[in-house]
Amino acid sequence: MRLKATRRSDPELYGLVEEELERQQNNIEMIASESTACEELLELSGCVFMNKTTEGYPGARFQAGSQVADKMERLGIERARALYGAEHANLQPYSGSAANYGVYAAVLQPGDCVLGMRLDHGGHLTHGSPANFMSKFYRFVSYGLNAETELIDYDELESLAREHRPKLIIAGGSAYPRLIDYERIADIAHSVGGLLMVDMAHISGLVAAKVIPSPVPHADFVTSSASKTLCGPRGGLILCKAAHAKALDRGVFPGSVSSIHLNVMAAKAWLFKHAGTEAFRSTMLQVVANARALADVLGQNGFRIVSGGTDNHIVLVDLRPKKITGKVFQDALETVGITVNKNMIPSDPEKPSVTSGVRIGATAVTQRGLREPEIERIAAIMTRVAASPEDRSTLESCKEEALSLISRFPLYPEVPLA
Repeated sequence: MRLKATRRSDPELYGLVEEELERQQNNIEMIASESTACEELLELSGCVFMNKTTEGYPGARFQAGSQVADKMERLGIERARALYGAEHANLQPYSGSAANYGVYAAVLQPGDCVLGMRLDHGGHLTHGSPANFMSKFYRFVSYGLNAETELIDYDELESLAREHRPKLIIAGGSAYPRLIDYERIADIAHSVGGLLMVDMAHISGLVAAKVIPSPVPHADFVTSSASKTLCGPRGGLILCKAAHAKALDRGVFPGSVSSIHLNVMAAKAWLFKHAGTEAFRSTMLQVVANARALADVLGQNGFRIVSGGTDNHIVLVDLRPKKITGKVFQDALETVGITVNKNMIPSDPEKPSVTSGVRIGATAVTQRGLREPEIERIAAIMTRVAASPEDRSTLESCKEEALSLISRFPLYPEVPLA
């Protein structure tokens, strides 16, 4: 946060950091994949562990001088296992995507079949999208949502599993606002001789706080990023059953990761302690309450909420009743100081660069202290913007209101900025 040395040595770059800090302070952040790192995470992400290069695992490193790094990694592993009730944890992946690749490297061979959720139905690029390079190595088959309920079509999933007998089934996604029946999907995977991997990157904070059900008891592997609802640094983690521990560790190193980002791992270790506190649980409970409040008010104001609501931090909005696209709405909201992201809705008729919907998240605003009354005001601003996305006077009025609202909730209220 303070960046005193950078301020002296590179004023130009320091100015950009200040500019970004000002943007975040004055912005209502509602991109579902974003959260705010606290002071401890900012400190640890830039700590002296950044100076140390090491590869391998505690007690079996490829570089000397790793004794302290061994202690830190073991501490983080034990905290992650305790937090999630997991039999084994690996903290070395650089991101949620890299965590997925680590599992692929552990259990798949080129040409193996993988069953994952369709991207336009809420899945993730790494779950089988042709745009992701993993699609060149494995045979991905996609399942989707029931057209009427917009919930996972478990019957279709089971039928596809019996037809294709995938080596791995992936559950979880980046734009699915409902709970998932992990036990049923695990039973399906195991019945065809496959394994279940749950990508809980978006919901790992809610799971850690025991606000929603955990996939850990049912899945062979659980992957996650450390940011999003977990509110941590930019990094990944993998949990798994003890029976898969050796294969997983080989899949991560040397299978898909080399030198470890020890500074980020130190931030993860702090995070896993913090995520077990009552303060964190209280925040996660409010995240869900805020998301549901937003979905309710937007629905009352004429927006169509995909699946009819939300069970987590995500509100997926179909904008077709408002006769605007996701790109138009995203850009108009950014003008007034509210950031969301355009997002495909199930079976979206628009192309991905335009979309018929937006994905809205409640994590970052909840961290800043906003509750249901403020969420209702934000929904009202969104409604006005949707009605006149190109009217300058409306956008200016909404911008003033949004700034007035968020200025009451400082981004870093107790941290000196210089």
